[in-house]
Amino acid sequence: MRAMRTLDDWLSHIEQQHTRSIEMGLDRVRAVATRLPLGRPGARVIMVGGTNGKGSTVTFIDAIARAAGWKVGAYTSPHLLRYNERVRIDGKEADDASLVAAFESVEAARGDTPLTYFEFGTLAALWLFERAGLDLAVLEIGLGGRLDAVNIVDPDVAVITTVDIDHTDWLGNDREAIGVEKAGIARAWKPLVLGEVDSPSSVLRHAYTLGANALRLGSDFFHEPIDSQRWRWREVGAELELPSPALSAPSQRANAATAIAALRALPGEPVPDGAFAEGVAGAALPGRLQRLERDGVDVVLDVGHNPQAARELTAWLQTHPIAGATRVVFAALADKDVVGVVEAFAGVPVHWFLAGLAIGQRSQTAEQLAARLEGAFKQDAPDLHATVSDALQAARDASVPGDRVLVFGSFHTVADAMRVLHSGR
Repeated sequence: MRAMRTLDDWLSHIEQQHTRSIEMGLDRVRAVATRLPLGRPGARVIMVGGTNGKGSTVTFIDAIARAAGWKVGAYTSPHLLRYNERVRIDGKEADDASLVAAFESVEAARGDTPLTYFEFGTLAALWLFERAGLDLAVLEIGLGGRLDAVNIVDPDVAVITTVDIDHTDWLGNDREAIGVEKAGIARAWKPLVLGEVDSPSSVLRHAYTLGANALRLGSDFFHEPIDSQRWRWREVGAELELPSPALSAPSQRANAATAIAALRALPGEPVPDGAFAEGVAGAALPGRLQRLERDGVDVVLDVGHNPQAARELTAWLQTHPIAGATRVVFAALADKDVVGVVEAFAGVPVHWFLAGLAIGQRSQTAEQLAARLEGAFKQDAPDLHATVSDALQAARDASVPGDRVLVFGSFHTVADAMRVLHSGR
């Protein structure tokens, strides 16, 4: 094996260690974890799964727990601009040297066992967390739950944010089937926090069968507005008055409420009430209705990539009207329900700029995307562009001060747009 000294060397190496980018199952990753060997990543562990809202919920948990003075590690995926974003300890991204050391340890333990990119990275993150002496490890599920590599860890509290249609090739074609996979992160006699009012019955059946203590939004804990700047979290016998989250999507209050329920369900030292308010107000996450102003035009970036996320975007657009026009830059991976995404914008006056994405086997040109969306546009025909950069430039060129440009469709879409916007172009 050639010498690998830099993080980029290692990332290139781990991309080539398995013939498939996704290979569900825990046997291989458990075997390597045993050989490392891996212990517990933190004194307490919260695991967060779901279709949408996972990253935001992890961010709220992380920010609140750090406001309480805890040492916290957060593992999330995918990243936007740097792999280091995936592994944070006390709010700081892991540096290159730490990640390289972790990859070296995983490689030494791996032997001939093939690991996917995500599995390799998950083991590396757990290796770093174990050595950091964490009070709390917050782990985001990558895909599904039951067979996701993160699920080799036994959490003290499991969270399922939402269940909706996505990754159907792996998880099933309806919410009930997908719910079975998501619910696989629940543990017997441990809290399972559910962040939506109408969780699939399959999730509730699984919790009942295990004896997991299901805590449901709208049944066991609640959130409600007080005024434009404040809201209330409550459960039987307790309530908190909180500032509005800095994260501005309509779902973010539900995500914050779910994070609060998860932290209150943890055994051991409780979170002081003041830390909830500080963490909710301070939590920040790039690419979630992130707003940038360029030449008087409001540029909004969002990583949403499925119909549920698109419905959230249209709800936000409708509650944040502008006097000018809205243009939408949209680029998606080939395995996404792009028709469902565009249909969510029905009745919202926007003009579409479709762009291509070149991401290996999931690549899709603007022309291919437009062909899949034939008949979906009820207004004018979309503009087609080879890249997100080209589409963003065209949308900005067509805009005047007071207009809005929304860029969304995947993490790759937002990352490409960020590189352009941060370059000053």
